[in-house]
Parts: sequence; C-alpha cells; structure tokens
Amino acid sequence: MKRMILTVTCTSARGIVAAISGYLADLGCNIIDSSQFDDLDTGKFFMRVSFVSEMGTSEVEIEQHFGEVAAKFGMDWTLHDSERRMKVLLMVSRFGHCLNDLLYRWKIGALPIDIVGVISNHFDYQKVVVNHDIPFHHIKVTKENKLQAEARIMDLVEQTGTELIVLARYMQVLSDDMCRKMSGKIINIHHSFLPSFKGANPYKQAYERGVKLIGATAHYVTADLDEGPIIEQDTARVTHAQSADDYVAIGRDAESQVLARAVHAHIHHRTFVNGNRTVVFPASQGSYASEKMG
Repeated sequence: MKRMILTVTCTSARGIVAAISGYLADLGCNIIDSSQFDDLDTGKFFMRVSFVSEMGTSEVEIEQHFGEVAAKFGMDWTLHDSERRMKVLLMVSRFGHCLNDLLYRWKIGALPIDIVGVISNHFDYQKVVVNHDIPFHHIKVTKENKLQAEARIMDLVEQTGTELIVLARYMQVLSDDMCRKMSGKIINIHHSFLPSFKGANPYKQAYERGVKLIGATAHYVTADLDEGPIIEQDTARVTHAQSADDYVAIGRDAESQVLARAVHAHIHHRTFVNGNRTVVFPASQGSYASEKMG
C-alpha cells in the first residue's frame, strides 16, 4: 500500500484534527503516524499525517473533496506521495565535507533524493561529482557578473525542476531577489560561532578565545544573512588540550551531520516555517527505515 503524507497549516480552531482524521477514515485510509502543534503565541496550527489507503483510494480521490474540509478551516495544505523523491540541487565552493557527506548518504540510500546537479564557483569537486554520474555546473561568481551568475542558477533550477537547493558550504551570498523566489526552498549550513566570530578562520578565533563548545546550524535562507529560520543544530564539547585544527575537524563533522538531518527532515515534509522560527516534527520510532525506503 502506498504511503501518503498530508501537511496542513492554518489558524488554530476546534475540530481540525477530528475533521482530518474523519475524512481519511471515511475514505478507508489508516493513519500510520500523526504529529501536530498548536502555537499559542501566533495562533497557528501545524499538522503532518502519514497514512495508507486500505481500500485502494487514489491520490486524486483523496485530494478531490479534501478541499471542502480545507476551506472550512482556511487550510494551506499539500498531499505528498512518500515514494516520490524530491529533486535537489547542491551548491558548494572549496570546502567539500558537507558535499561528500550528502553524496555518500545519497549513494547508500540513507538520503532518498534525486540530485539533479551540483553547482560550484570552483572546479575543486568536479571529478567527485562526475564520478557519481551527477551533472556538474561551474558558474564563476564575481562582483561584476553576480546578477548573470544567479540568472544561470535560476535557469538550472527551472530546467531541472529543482524543489530544494542545499548550500553545502557555498560561500557566495545570494541576492534578496533569489531568496524571495526560493523562500523555504534553500537550506544553508554554517558554524554556530556567529555573531561572535565573523570572517576568516572562525575556528581559530574561537580557539584563541578558549571556546568550550563547537556547534553547527542549518537554516532556511532569507535576505537576512545567516539569520533564517533554524531547522537543526548540534554542539560538541572541546577542551584546552585540543588544537585549532581539532576545532576545525570537530566543527566540520558537526556541520555535515546537522545539514544531513535538516535535509532529511525537509524532504520528508517534517518542517514548517513559522515566521522567524520553524516547526520540525521528529521522525517517529521506526520511521527512519521507512523514510529511507520512501
């Protein structure tokens, strides 16, 4: 039986859960997993329902009349086929740890996505990408050609049907216009030393200040540089006995893991943008295996 995922966002109101579960039950659907959150600060309601049809009800049939339920509560909703892989475009500059990690997870099936291409402003990882039978696109970026370079990127997005862009340590700032066009569809990763340690060699700066925690942050990209809604974070403890190079190594491991978890949550429709924050529903017990196969 095909598993489907329904995501819903709307103003909080009595009866939403009952209406959704009742509708699915009437169509012979069995709910496998359900998560919901009622934000008392904003008055918004978020829900993700994973279900299967036990009576062979098609996706079209399920969508056909759900609009009536959605209209009653003013829902913003989407129905997803869990077996359909999201089309993802990766972007990288000269640090390849996140790119290599994503490629490995994709190769072994732990990250079920269709990688439609890799864009870089350098040639460092061309061979790595091509060896994975993935299209590599070199788009040089300078102060003079920035607008033209972004136009080429957006052309590739349209040509490939890209649904998500992952900045795997892509070190160019995207324009406000591109951030608006791809709102909620670009994920970035960076160390969590901001705003204290900016610019070059942040890990060295942290080492010199005796920092005891190293972290990484994955977030949706907005016009506010490195300040978009946070999806995933993690930290690792360090001591005085470790060197600046140790800080870098530990930090890169954290960046790779945090980015992979953020992408994993997004492609399985577990993330919802909630103003400057996000609602991220956790993977339920046993769902990592099923999501991997999906």
